[in-house]
Amino acid sequence: MTIATLLDSRYSARGFKPDPVPQDLLNRIFEQSLKAASNCNTQPWQVMVVSGEMKDKVSNAMLAEVMSGKPPSPEFAWNVKYQDEHKDRQWGSAMALYGAMGIAREDKPARMQAMGRNWQFFGAPHGVFFTMEKYLGIMGAVDMGIYAQTLSLLLEENGIQSCMQGALGQFPGPVKELLNIPESRGILFGMSFGYVDDHPSNMCRTDRVALDQGVTFF
Repeated sequence: MTIATLLDSRYSARGFKPDPVPQDLLNRIFEQSLKAASNCNTQPWQVMVVSGEMKDKVSNAMLAEVMSGKPPSPEFAWNVKYQDEHKDRQWGSAMALYGAMGIAREDKPARMQAMGRNWQFFGAPHGVFFTMEKYLGIMGAVDMGIYAQTLSLLLEENGIQSCMQGALGQFPGPVKELLNIPESRGILFGMSFGYVDDHPSNMCRTDRVALDQGVTFF
């Protein structure tokens, strides 16, 4: 597959079969992912992959935080309020997802249930937490984004779908305790991945801006 083909086929998958990805394939994909570019070759990523019993423990711990009514406590700034066209795109993405799942805008319980699936890794057999030293700030975040896209395309190349999730960085406390992540490192965001099933959310597709809206040539 070409990079262009992978970009055309990749989408945010939110429904997975329970079948795990073979460990030898995981080793190969994640080893390749470490070739991602980074500022000054700092390679700031410390990637935590959870599967099986540990994935279930982490999921249950995050859900307990959510159900307790505690507000999110991300370690990096996630309080941006989208404006103008960014807000429109955010809204369009939500409407596309809920539309695919048959959830009406006014059905708040169903929307909350759909949101809760984030912390269940959408039923995926594997989850990822992208962590880095907190002091790295925006430069580290840039590198982490480069790494995550690299990983996503490698997974897609091997017939494995994924979904990047800011939600997995919203309740870091119990995750860091279970995974022995030191206080100096923060969870920036996460990802669920595996082999997709026929969950209706997997019919959701979002559009992209036209060339002249996203790129300017001089």
